[in-house]
Amino acid sequence: MSLPFQAVLMGSQLRHGQVHYGSHVDQVAEFIAPPDGGGHPLVVVVHGGFWRAEYDRGHTAPQCVALATAGYVAAALEYQRVGADRGWPTTFADIAAGVDAVPGLLGDLVDPGRVVLIGHSAGGHLALWAAGRHRLPTEAPGHRPTPAPVRGVVALGAVADLGWARQRHLGGGAIDALLGPDAGPIEYAAADPARLLPTGVPTILLHGELDDQVPPACAAAYAAAARAAGDPCRLRVLPGAGHFEFIDPTSFAWPAVLAATAELLSPPGTDIIIN
Repeated sequence: MSLPFQAVLMGSQLRHGQVHYGSHVDQVAEFIAPPDGGGHPLVVVVHGGFWRAEYDRGHTAPQCVALATAGYVAAALEYQRVGADRGWPTTFADIAAGVDAVPGLLGDLVDPGRVVLIGHSAGGHLALWAAGRHRLPTEAPGHRPTPAPVRGVVALGAVADLGWARQRHLGGGAIDALLGPDAGPIEYAAADPARLLPTGVPTILLHGELDDQVPPACAAAYAAAARAAGDPCRLRVLPGAGHFEFIDPTSFAWPAVLAATAELLSPPGTDIIIN
């Protein structure tokens, strides 16, 4: 058990474990589940940190505990990040492998027909990208011939449009570090979720009005392109919120995350009420 997860689980009745989707130390998902039963809906949580190695799944621990308390199995997906010669294409190949493997690795604990991806910041980029992999060129890392079997994506303060973000030098050159400074049309066509539209996957973008790490205009650019392409995409900008409130279960923004998750997992037309 990683130390951040150990700290937040102390005294809890929630179940915890790890599954490995590859042989590298970072090819792991750390999961938290309700105290009993199986067949739970699965939320695959993809952490942010501008794809850099110094940020890992540990800071999703409170988020995962809150999701498990709400009745979900939360699986924090780790992946190889920028640093130690990682980034493109390794980061993307890891996300693809992890998203495909984790539901099966969790077995009867989860319902593989009820899977949602949640990603924050750079993790929001990766979650959106994972949902569009059937739109990739066949030779691109992570390509799928069919859409990933997910009910939808909740993107939190997401770097949803890499081209938009690179033009504005978000993260102090984080996109160049991820793809390489010489990345061109081929790399962007295979790495930018805004260039994989339409995906056909329902998406809810939650963004803070006051986000100064990833301005809400980044999500707005993606949402406009998605809707123009015919995708079921909703953008909800929360007044008074910044970049980190959506991953803090004690914040006023957290109910919006629960509501979006429940909405994607519910039959069409269902009214979702989150207290």
